Amino acid sequence: MGARNFFRSLVPGNDHELAATQYADRESASDRGARSKTFGKPSRTARAADRRGQAWEDGDRLKHPSNTPWNRSS
Repeated sequence: MGARNFFRSLVPGNDHELAATQYADRESASDRGARSKTFGKPSRTARAADRRGQAWEDGDRLKHPSNTPWNRSS
């Protein structure tokens, strides 16, 4: 951004004009945030729940050896 554009950006009231001209080729911050929320990493709580479920499954497999039928208590 040149000095002229910098000082133009400080003038109050021309936000829409600047957005239409200077930032027209850029993605807006709100669009980027919505996209990252939709297509970003899974949430921490989802990963934590996945780990707890896997831990339960691993523990359950230890209780029931592979040669024991699932419908019979050991």
